[in-house]
Amino acid sequence: MQIKCKLTLEYGDEKTARIVYDSVRIDDEEFVDTRLDKNRIVATITARSPGSLLHTLNDYLACVSVAEKVVDND
Repeated sequence: MQIKCKLTLEYGDEKTARIVYDSVRIDDEEFVDTRLDKNRIVATITARSPGSLLHTLNDYLACVSVAEKVVDND
């Protein structure tokens, strides 16, 4: 069984979205597919169980949070 979660993060401008996108897509592997759509980051997370999905989502959002803090400090 596969479980998918689609996460959309919207930013105030394309530049911010690009910086965060470039930071988090480095960690994309078989579980996360991240794409950039103007000022939005769209991530599709795939897992085999609800627990695994939550773990991957938590890791992904932690990386996003760090990237956002770096952008805010510029």
